[in-house]
Amino acid sequence: MEKAMLSRRSFLGTATALASTTAISGRAQAANIPEAPIMDKATMQPPLHPSSGPNYRPVVTLNGWTLPWRMNGDWKEFHLVAEPVEREFAEGMKAYLWGYNGQAPGPTIEAVEGDKVRIFVTNKLPEHTTVHWHGVILPNGMDGVGGLSQPHIKPGKTFVYEFQFTKSGSFMYHPHSDEMVQMAMGMMGMIVVHPHDPTFRPVDRDFVFIMSTYDIDPGTYLPKVNEMTNFNMWTWNSRVFPGIDPLAVRLGDRVRVRIGNLTMTNHPIHLHGHKFAVSCTDGGWVPESAQWPETTTDVPVGAIRAFDFLADNPGDWAFHCHKSHHTMNAMGHDVKNLIGVSRTDLARAAGKLAPDAMAMGSTGGAMGEMEMPMPENTLPMMTGTGQFGPIEMGGMFTVVKIRDGLARDSYADPGPYKNPPGTVAYEIDAPDAEPPRQGKPKEATKPAEMKGMKGMKGMKGM
Repeated sequence: MEKAMLSRRSFLGTATALASTTAISGRAQAANIPEAPIMDKATMQPPLHPSSGPNYRPVVTLNGWTLPWRMNGDWKEFHLVAEPVEREFAEGMKAYLWGYNGQAPGPTIEAVEGDKVRIFVTNKLPEHTTVHWHGVILPNGMDGVGGLSQPHIKPGKTFVYEFQFTKSGSFMYHPHSDEMVQMAMGMMGMIVVHPHDPTFRPVDRDFVFIMSTYDIDPGTYLPKVNEMTNFNMWTWNSRVFPGIDPLAVRLGDRVRVRIGNLTMTNHPIHLHGHKFAVSCTDGGWVPESAQWPETTTDVPVGAIRAFDFLADNPGDWAFHCHKSHHTMNAMGHDVKNLIGVSRTDLARAAGKLAPDAMAMGSTGGAMGEMEMPMPENTLPMMTGTGQFGPIEMGGMFTVVKIRDGLARDSYADPGPYKNPPGTVAYEIDAPDAEPPRQGKPKEATKPAEMKGMKGMKGMKGM
């Protein structure tokens, strides 16, 4: 276990703070509750290699970590603590969320097919909760639906879930107790169960993250839990670009990326420069005979998609949701389209009402280069800088960085890609005039609201 990545604390302290033994299975006495590791960093932690049992290639969680466990006989024991947390979305913005063990989303739970697991859940929230093990086949009483399959876990109490992972694959965990509020506050995490046979579809690098969305007013810290459609922060592991870790990959590696979706909409996830095949869902492994090559796969709501690809093309490759408004931060939904409007006249008119106002958008967005004053704890809509200038992205966007010579367990950012000579798009010295065209071009038609517009005339109601 990487001691540097964890701090430990006991959440129960004295006997009076322990859950009563009636709330805990007879196979796990209260005095044997394991400590609960906590994470206070928002950067990807090193993979947690197994110290015993079957060997496997551990996963790494984007801007996250794997929950350590202890062996108690033939049971693998974990301890989750549901609690309020503070999460940095990217430098310059933090949110007050609910999560597990110091983070939202919670740590990845990693196990092996056939493992018997005992998961302690302590509730330090101001209301009751449960944990549902999404996609896991288990006894009904361990399914985690409050009121239906178990009592709710009241504040200050600890419950125990005991079951066996009977199949390998990619799964999630989240509450089924005041679900709308608790999931909107960030309570979720991923589960990865490795095949018992290490030769079954092995990969060299295995990444995992979960998608969530939030609506947080500029200058504030709390998400609106009753929102259903108008979100303004689209996150991977509750991070937005440029705060999302890059995926550092060694040239020639076989790579798996596991993606969970607990947002309110689907996400078409696109990888540049490579083809891939969906290898697994939360229902199980996709037979190789049923796979087909893709560069974009849609991840439905409440589902998981894992895909595999061969990293055979070096470079810095964009990796993102292909819904363009999901690669923006703090986006407003009532912004007028001012393309074609005279910026000078608009600035003059706006300046009379607000001297510090900035006219923008008359020729498009181009917001990556702008430095505008913003409320405290608010990110720009588009941000990030690359070796050639502003990247103009936000939200669900990061970079897969494929390099020759990376160490097997190195996931550090290798820096910008050094393109071989002659392999970067370039400008030529062409006349600054209308390019030659075949046939006589038709006169461009102006939008109806712009016809006859002079200066600010015609802008009524804009």
